[in-house]
Amino acid sequence: MDKGRAVDIIYQDLCNAFDTVSHDILVSKLEKHQFDRWTTRWIKNWLDGRTQRVVLNGSMSGWRPVTSGVPQGSVLGPVLFNIFVSDMDSGIECALSKFANDTKLCGSVDMLEGRNAIQRDLDTLVRWADANLMKFNHDKCKVLHLGGSNARHSYRLGREEIQSSPAEKDLGVLVDEKMNMRRQCALTVQKANHILGCIKRSMTSRSREVILPLYSALLRPHLEYCVQFWCSQHKKDMELLEQVQRRATRTIRGLEHLPYEDGMRKLGLLSLEKRRLRGDLIAVFQYLKGDYKDFGEGLFIRDCSDRTSGNRFKLKQGKFRLDIRKKFFTVRVVRHCNGLPKEVVNAPSLAVFKAGLDRALGGMV
Repeated sequence: MDKGRAVDIIYQDLCNAFDTVSHDILVSKLEKHQFDRWTTRWIKNWLDGRTQRVVLNGSMSGWRPVTSGVPQGSVLGPVLFNIFVSDMDSGIECALSKFANDTKLCGSVDMLEGRNAIQRDLDTLVRWADANLMKFNHDKCKVLHLGGSNARHSYRLGREEIQSSPAEKDLGVLVDEKMNMRRQCALTVQKANHILGCIKRSMTSRSREVILPLYSALLRPHLEYCVQFWCSQHKKDMELLEQVQRRATRTIRGLEHLPYEDGMRKLGLLSLEKRRLRGDLIAVFQYLKGDYKDFGEGLFIRDCSDRTSGNRFKLKQGKFRLDIRKKFFTVRVVRHCNGLPKEVVNAPSLAVFKAGLDRALGGMV
């Protein structure tokens, strides 16, 4: 998209995915993955012998054997499902992303060939589903058109046309066709405020020992879930997020009328803005140290000039056509990373880096 290309993303949903895994097909796939016969037999015995019946208004059906499905709530269930769908991307031309039963297919669609490739892949996925006794939920399958020059091509899944959508949930994050995270930010704030309201109504105590652990465990994770991707750089949205923590701290007895910054210091907390920056810089440090080398090369451009002031990890700021690109993680952290003292960026370990970073954060935001 940064190069001005149009992209289509097809979000797909399998009907009752975990419940429709055929035991016979699963066992055959285990054998193809070269599981030894004892492990395969043990898994088969674990799945076999299950029965179920239907109870409706006091009337009961007879017991029937369960020949499909992997038990949910177990550690082994998701593993077996991932093995079952591992061959879904066989013969796929475009990019196919799988996370449990959430699947999305995407590709560049500036040219007719790109759109045809997506349609061929959709036909391949339908054939895979038929061969594996599964079905796609057509009502939940949507296409998201990205890019200003997108022709908004129509696709079909089997015989039915896939409806386009202005925004779709992607692993819990709302992504819209303009890649604007304002709605995601608003939804996060709404959910967090509901949880804060539940805490206030449920707890009579307003002591720090009660409210602070509840805030840290139940509320703040919603404000920070996948925030490296969706965090808005607009002051208005950043303030919306900060207001949630401000209201939470004022719930604590003795902090009702203190200024926000004073309350943070008294509680030993960082503002949400500082926490986001802290997480970004820790990720950069780990990447530059080689911890993430298997997840992509060239995320950052090293500044090899002589004017690095002893900072051997100094990064170079790139140039981009779209303003939105400047808000991406790999770009927005460059200035802050280059502004760190050399004794922090040259830290020998992550623990030493975190300690130095916490001391330096106060003057960076």
